[in-house]
Amino acid sequence: MNSSNPIIRVRGLQKTYQTGDVPVQALRGVDLEVPPGEFLAVIGPSGSGKSTLFHILGGLAPPTDGDVWIGGQNLRQMSESERTELRQKEIGFVFQKYNLLPTLTAKDNIAIARSLAGIQEEPPGFEKILQHLGIQNRLNHRPRALSGGEQQRVAIARALVNQPAILLADEPTGNLDTANSEAVLDILCQLNKSTGQTILMITHNPEAAAFADRTVAMRDGKLQNI
Repeated sequence: MNSSNPIIRVRGLQKTYQTGDVPVQALRGVDLEVPPGEFLAVIGPSGSGKSTLFHILGGLAPPTDGDVWIGGQNLRQMSESERTELRQKEIGFVFQKYNLLPTLTAKDNIAIARSLAGIQEEPPGFEKILQHLGIQNRLNHRPRALSGGEQQRVAIARALVNQPAILLADEPTGNLDTANSEAVLDILCQLNKSTGQTILMITHNPEAAAFADRTVAMRDGKLQNI
């Protein structure tokens, strides 16, 4: 893909859920472009539609109408297996809940993502990312022996192990205290600046959004520039 083209492109995105007999319109014609290497925050209150947008961008849920292109590929024109492969290789996910397997060490939790994508070897430069995250000495510990901040850093490492083009972060500091929240956000900023990693983060917190290069607000299923 030409670097001048957006890595994420959304046109006329709509999503309607059926709650009993009542249709609920979560997205109302969203348009969005994200250039490669941008750190974008989508901010909005609960129920604004930002989580719905996140799941559609990640190929985790289909839109009711409209189109999403990831790296020039239209998600609506892909089969489910093609979208699964895209998620495994091109998109990294970081969630509010760390979703680490409690019986595995941090190292094995990270390795699972590589195994699912059919990638045998750790990518070049990944050791530097682990050092950047500050967890290289915690890899043999299980999640219960790690702090919340350390668990989220492991989750970030897991999201980055396949060298995805895009990192999608859903309230990544929602379960963290202030100090750990700032540390995780600093890490995301440094990754964005040092590696050119494209990051789209959704959050309800203006202080978290301030770490991004650009912020757009979502309300009632629509985006507004700030």
